[in-house]
Amino acid sequence: MATHTEQTAPWWPLAAVGAGVIALCYGFARYAYGLFVPRFTETFGLSTAAVGVLGGVSTAGYGVGLLLAPKVSAHSARGTVLLAGTAATTGLALMALAPDVVVFGAGIAVAGGSAGLVSPGVAQLIGETVGDGGQARAQTWANTGTGLGLAASAFTPLVAFGWPVIWAAFAGLGVAMTLVAWRTLPRTQPAEAALGKTPGLTPLVLNSVLIGVTSAPYWTFSSSRLTEAGLGPAAATWCWFTIGVGGLLGGLAGRVAERIGLPAANLTTWTLAAAGIALLALPNPGLGGALVSSALFGCTYMALTGLCIVWAARVSPARPARGVTWSFVGLGVGQTAAAPLAGAAASAIGLGPVFGLTGLFALLAWAQLIPAARAVPQP
Repeated sequence: MATHTEQTAPWWPLAAVGAGVIALCYGFARYAYGLFVPRFTETFGLSTAAVGVLGGVSTAGYGVGLLLAPKVSAHSARGTVLLAGTAATTGLALMALAPDVVVFGAGIAVAGGSAGLVSPGVAQLIGETVGDGGQARAQTWANTGTGLGLAASAFTPLVAFGWPVIWAAFAGLGVAMTLVAWRTLPRTQPAEAALGKTPGLTPLVLNSVLIGVTSAPYWTFSSSRLTEAGLGPAAATWCWFTIGVGGLLGGLAGRVAERIGLPAANLTTWTLAAAGIALLALPNPGLGGALVSSALFGCTYMALTGLCIVWAARVSPARPARGVTWSFVGLGVGQTAAAPLAGAAASAIGLGPVFGLTGLFALLAWAQLIPAARAVPQP
């Protein structure tokens, strides 16, 4: 049975390796797909509808990974992280070597599944091995691996090599990162079984749905908004890179939560997130405004998702993976629902007003001051 132990070793090596595997699974195996859509379209002769189907295949793989994560991580948190790294590497390799779109799609599905497995697995492993004194910091810094992966992949479309070579390099990095994890991650005993419902889970899931709803327009339409505002493709690349670099600062959220409390840290981050999103509502944000917006979005998105992981670990100390899974399901539901709604709204009123309204909508998080935030367990 896994229990919280007093911290006997530094928390940061585990957080660093966890961040590396998360960078592999999210930055390369899940999100880099969107950067190379024009090249994939040319290679396989894809229509716009086919590109959308392949994106859906990635999401389906992600959902399967999330659903498997609680049970698998209860058996072995370390094994779950290694399985995620192996799935990412396998999926990337299949994509690199794919002779046709069917094998390519299979690679996308396997790669997407890695992202669903990795965050619950890392959260569970940290919950089982890091004492309360460093757990919030370990969880939020590990979560910034997504930002690291985004930053590392941002400029890869500009590389002169063909995309299969780039994808093969991603798979090679996957082999190296998975081996590092295998050599360094600690072994733990199986977690205790979770009985019945988890009290306090509903506010966490609602918070996650709101993250999904407010982030989807940014992930989907920020580049289009920059083009509409007169900025070129190079600006969009730099903004993607800035999102990733800004995301690394999201690791500070754990320390902030330890100092001022999780509810206050969450609501402060939400306020900054609203400001970052609303900056793209300006008629002419310019490159400076776009970069500030990207930095704020990257930092607050990673901070908010990291705080959800901390929240999940406090709601269910023995089984953090369970809370993280439901949190990320809520995040996915919010993103899935909001992206088409934002597109329809943009057709009617324009992208600028959509970003303004999304920024205002983010302030709904302050409704948590009523009862929900007070229900967040404190360490």
